[in-house]
Amino acid sequence: MKLSDRLRVRMKGSAFADDLLFEGGIDRKTYNTVKLRVHSRLVNELDLAVVADMPRETLTISIKDALQEITSEDNLPLNQRERVMLVTDLMNEIMGLGPIEPLVQDDSIQDILVNGYEKVYIEKNGLLQQTQVQFRDNNHLMQIVDKIVSTVGRRIDESSPMVDARLPDGSRVNVIIPPLSLDGPILSIRKFGHKPLAAKNLLEKQALTPEMMEFLQGSIKSKLNILISGGTGAGKTTLLNILSGYISETERIITIEDSSELRLGQPHVVRLESRPANIEGKGAVTLTDLVKNSLRMRPDRIIVGEARGAEVMDMLQAMNTGHQGSMSTIHANSPNDALSRMEVMLSMGTSQFSEVAMRALIASAINIIVQLSRLADGTRRIVSVSEVIGIDENYKMKLQDIFLFKQKGIDEEGRIFGVFTSTGLASRFTEHLRSYGIELSPDIFNFVKDV
Repeated sequence: MKLSDRLRVRMKGSAFADDLLFEGGIDRKTYNTVKLRVHSRLVNELDLAVVADMPRETLTISIKDALQEITSEDNLPLNQRERVMLVTDLMNEIMGLGPIEPLVQDDSIQDILVNGYEKVYIEKNGLLQQTQVQFRDNNHLMQIVDKIVSTVGRRIDESSPMVDARLPDGSRVNVIIPPLSLDGPILSIRKFGHKPLAAKNLLEKQALTPEMMEFLQGSIKSKLNILISGGTGAGKTTLLNILSGYISETERIITIEDSSELRLGQPHVVRLESRPANIEGKGAVTLTDLVKNSLRMRPDRIIVGEARGAEVMDMLQAMNTGHQGSMSTIHANSPNDALSRMEVMLSMGTSQFSEVAMRALIASAINIIVQLSRLADGTRRIVSVSEVIGIDENYKMKLQDIFLFKQKGIDEEGRIFGVFTSTGLASRFTEHLRSYGIELSPDIFNFVKDV
């Protein structure tokens, strides 16, 4: 059987599977064999250091030449389409992330989840689906993993089998390998689009209303402290990026993250990133260390990518001591849960406070809690905007909802519909906003909008 015939047997290995579903597909084993031979020829004939620095056009020509020589020597009858596939896949292998490179470049994909070399899932429009993309084997997958983590100075092996990293575009990467993972290397990529979302995109997607955006914009400009709460994949970092865009360009902003994801457009931004311990267990720099150090860097605002541990103590103290307008995100299912988690995090530090003192510290530091949710149909919405108004006579923290989203049902196409509504209660910060020259629209606290 000719190669061109065998290449149509089963259609699984190519990164272009979605575009090439003809006559049953490609024989992955045969296709990978040819690709490996061309790749080996390039390795033998070209200096890899030179290849990495080659212009894309020059590298493409070199690959085409190597492919032509191999097919001529071995009398392999490849048609034009098969040649294009091989050249493109080899370009992705050398200059990109191999089989998943087209997925990384697809802005409509939010997450790429690789469960061993044979199963690659994506999240698109908020819903998970399996693709036909595959790696050659687990060794092939590990080569791509090593390429990712080495670019940010990290390492992964059996002695250090978990790692967080990022792609050049800021997308977040997590890898866990055997022996912790029983099904081969597990690669998770949380993508950030090449073009960051703006407020108008959230309004177009009906993630919130113009009234809610006006209030949040005013809260940022008037330096209220904001906590963005939500579950995994709810869009916390995206919203934090968008709201940060309303900070004045005259302010000095310090961002503190485990893995750098925030992309602020202001000219005076200092980005800090934590560092894990080395193989000897030394050299770790925690978020707590960075928050403490940031206070010595003359910040106007401190933005902590995610509050998750003992650094909360220093963050809250910074909010209470002249660094108004600071922001962070937190994993929680409701505003009350977010406050409870903050209490737990405070207890993780070395300082010992009473329960009442911890609640008083939180209530005086946090002004606004924005709750995000990813709904069953994959849409992401702000489901509440609440204000922290202090502690009551029973020493419990009190919240006041300003805006809510109420789910009403699911239509015939599986889409969730509901209503955005104000609660009718005016913000307790109305006068504060006015002192900054921000006059809110008269009807901002009295509206109902169906979506």
